[in-house]
Amino acid sequence: MPDSMPTSVALGVAGVQVTPGDHLCAFYRGPAARDEILIPYLREGLQTGDKCICVVDANDPEAVLAALAADLDRGPCLSSQQLDVQRSSDTYLREGRFSTDVMLDFWDDAVGGALAHGFSFSRAVGEMTWSLRQMSGVEELVEYESRLNRFLPRYPQVVLCLYDLDRFSGGILLDVLKTHPKVLVGGMLVANPYYLEPDEFLATRQ
Repeated sequence: MPDSMPTSVALGVAGVQVTPGDHLCAFYRGPAARDEILIPYLREGLQTGDKCICVVDANDPEAVLAALAADLDRGPCLSSQQLDVQRSSDTYLREGRFSTDVMLDFWDDAVGGALAHGFSFSRAVGEMTWSLRQMSGVEELVEYESRLNRFLPRYPQVVLCLYDLDRFSGGILLDVLKTHPKVLVGGMLVANPYYLEPDEFLATRQ
C-alpha cells in the first residue's frame, strides 16, 4: 500500500483526476451509465491499494463484484478487506430509517477503521436512490450531503455520490448541486459554481 497520501487521485473515468478531500456527485442516466462510472472508480482504487467502500441501492453487491472480477482477482481484495460492497438497507437505512448522524458515524467508523488497519487512502461511493423510498428520515438527504463536506477533511479520502437523472426531481438535484463542490457529468469533472459551504447551505434550510 502507498506510504503517503497522493496529491491527486485518478478517478478511473476518462483520465479524470481528483484531489484528496474531494466530495463529488456524478450525474448519469440509467444503470449502464452508472456502471461506466462506478466500476472504473472501484477498479482504479483497488489497483492502487486504496480502501474501497461501495454502497449500492438499485444495484446488487454481487453484480458489482462480478463486474470487477472481469479483470481483477477479487479474492485477495475481499480477504484483505480492501473492498467492501454493501447494500443501502445495511448502511443508509440500517435502522429502518435514515439518520444523518448515524450515517456520518458509519463513515467515520469505516474510513477511520480502514486507515487504522494499514490503508493510507479511502475512496467511497454511494448510490443515492435509497433516498427516494417512502421511509422516515430520507428528507435529511441534502442536509447529510452538506454535512459530509465537514467530514471529508478528517481523513485522506474521496467520496463519490451517484445520482440518476431519470430518478430524481429537478428540485432535489438543485440542492444536490449546492452540496457538492465538484460534479462529474458527461465524463467531465467540473468545479461547481452553485456549491455552498455547509454553514451557508444549512442556514438556508432552517
